[in-house]
Formats: sequence, C-alpha cells, structure tokens
Amino acid sequence: MRKLICIMVMALCISPLLFSQAGGNMRYVAVQTAVLKDSTGFFAKDLRSLSLGDAVTFIRESGKWTEVRVGNVTGWVASSSLSARQVVASVSSVSVNEVALAGKGFSVDTEIEYRKSGLDYSMVDSMERTVVPGDELLRFITEGRLSRGE
Repeated sequence: MRKLICIMVMALCISPLLFSQAGGNMRYVAVQTAVLKDSTGFFAKDLRSLSLGDAVTFIRESGKWTEVRVGNVTGWVASSSLSARQVVASVSSVSVNEVALAGKGFSVDTEIEYRKSGLDYSMVDSMERTVVPGDELLRFITEGRLSRGE
C-alpha cells in the first residue's frame, strides 16, 4: 500500500512537468489569416495559409519571426500572428465591418457620429481592400532601390 501511495505522489508531482512541456511548445494563430513562409522576411516564399485558431508546434523565435511546424511542414510565421493561448473562433453577432472599425479604434457609434459631421470613409475602405501581390511589391522596391525594411 505504501508503494502505491508513493507511486501516486510521484505521478502527481511529475505530471504537471510533462503537461507543461507539451503545452509550452504549442502556439495558436491569433489573426484571421497568417502565412507560413520558407524563411524569415516579408518576401520569403509562401508555403501555406493558416487560419484563426490553427494550432502550430513552436520550434524557436528569431527576431520578429517564429519557426513552427504544421503537420509535416516547417516554416516561419510573424510572431505577432501567434498566441500561446488557444484561440477559439466563435460565432457572434459582430460583423466584419465592426471588427475592422474596432481595429481602427472606432465603434459603430463613433463612426455614425463622424459620418454625421460629413466625413466619408469610403476611400479609406477602398484602399484597405487593395491587395498588391508580393512579387509586384518586391519589383517596385527593387526597381526603386528602396530599403526592404525587414
């Protein structure tokens, strides 16, 4: 009986260490979409897209980038796109536009008040929808002899 109690106490002492190690190397995508890249840097080759809440295995960090493994693919993700806490995408009554406004520091009520003042955000909304492919952006930066800013 004493051996059984001793084994149980040891198991209770060791189990938090085992579980903390397993949980310590998991990260979760904390943004709507993130891109897994083959190396650090904005212009690195895209390997695959990750979605909000996806679990990845943490390998290491380097500057603003985190090396992770997803299934059998290893690559780099912007560290700001990851969370150590599990992210759960839930269905809510909040619209995409409301989330975008919140990201700008606006609430729906605040935007309504600004619109009453005659301000029009349609051009800002239009600019936010503009997408420039990475290869075009890289060509622009290279031809203009601009710093990559990485």
